[in-house]
Amino acid sequence: MIYVVQQGDRLPQLAQRFGVSQARLRSDNGLGPDQPLVPGQALAVLVPTATYTVRPGDTLWGIARQTGVPLRQLLQYNPTLAQGHPLSPGEVLTLALAGEREGHLSVGGYAYPHVLPGVLRQALPFLTTLSVFSYGFQEDGTLVVPEDRALLAEAQRFRVGAMLVLTSMDESGSFSAQRAAQLFQDQALQDRVLDELVAILLEKGYQGLDVDFEYIAREDRAAFLAFLGNARERLHQVGLSLHVDLAPKTHPDQEGLLYEGHDYGAVGAIADSVLLMTYEWGYAYGLPMAVAPLPQVEQVVRYAVTEIPPGKIQLGIPNYGYDWTLPHTPGRRAVTLGNQEAVRLAAQVGAEISFDETAQTPTFSYTKEGEAHRVWFEDARSVQAKLRLALEWKLGGVAYWNLLRPFAQNWAILGETIWPDRGSAGERLSW
Repeated sequence: MIYVVQQGDRLPQLAQRFGVSQARLRSDNGLGPDQPLVPGQALAVLVPTATYTVRPGDTLWGIARQTGVPLRQLLQYNPTLAQGHPLSPGEVLTLALAGEREGHLSVGGYAYPHVLPGVLRQALPFLTTLSVFSYGFQEDGTLVVPEDRALLAEAQRFRVGAMLVLTSMDESGSFSAQRAAQLFQDQALQDRVLDELVAILLEKGYQGLDVDFEYIAREDRAAFLAFLGNARERLHQVGLSLHVDLAPKTHPDQEGLLYEGHDYGAVGAIADSVLLMTYEWGYAYGLPMAVAPLPQVEQVVRYAVTEIPPGKIQLGIPNYGYDWTLPHTPGRRAVTLGNQEAVRLAAQVGAEISFDETAQTPTFSYTKEGEAHRVWFEDARSVQAKLRLALEWKLGGVAYWNLLRPFAQNWAILGETIWPDRGSAGERLSW
């Protein structure tokens, strides 16, 4: 369940009211030891309906066999276990939670190699796929290879399928329409890149390729589709899948460099699955507004399902927010912040959090050093609204951009709302 903090609420009283420990409330919501509650703050409250008390000699596998609760579910309901903390006699584990999950969705997440292990392990028990961001290619076809060994090892340990993300980023770290066009138009270059990618995918145990090419020129649309068709053929020959990330379009002829190169119907016919990048309405250099307001997100979904089978679609969910300085000045960048960080900031500045019922997103305002600020971020309520949207439209899943920032209550409310699909990587965890 989700509880919205009222003026005067204190954690000990809330824990007693809901029949959960203070430690569990703090853990499930990413609250520091001395972090105060903020009026308007959403709390994920997971109420156990069945527990197990650890005895000397117990192991996780033994508890799973004895109770009939899958190990992955034990890790989802008891987040400290995923961090590798040893079992302690007398420790009480949650086996079941109040309420019924509302449906099944695959759950993806994008991660950079420098993600902190503890943050990644918060997410892994819930993930179907982990997308490693990112591989690139130089003008001569040489691949730019990230240090992905640690990510792949963690994915393997949790039996999460890994996807290799290929981008058209250049040496400056920006998406390059020119770099993408070169790949599309030079068949020898394209063949070399795909040959090397397939070899790496097989060698490292990836289950597929995730193509994230943004800002494709309209005149390169057909060539982009030809590249995707070439990639799919090569991947399918060796039992691998093709996933494509799509800009958030609301109609087929949407203008703008971000949209014009992405033909939903044609890409959907080629790809095994797609991601709708349904975020960045509120962005670093734009006007203050929700990053992923629900009406705009639903408008993209409403169009997408007319072009792509819903089961192929993943709904993008942002794991971040922005802090804008007011009044908005063109060219002045908002500060990116994590969702837990946003709540801590609200506590520090004495702000009250409000929830925009239209955008289905939390927000607050404050003043610092004579400057006004507006913050929009995500919380358990906004995430649950997006999960329910994906279920309502019978989408295949959701995916998080990205996993760098801790967001404990997201995983708590996700695990209470849906059954995360396991995918093809198997159930037996390397535990």
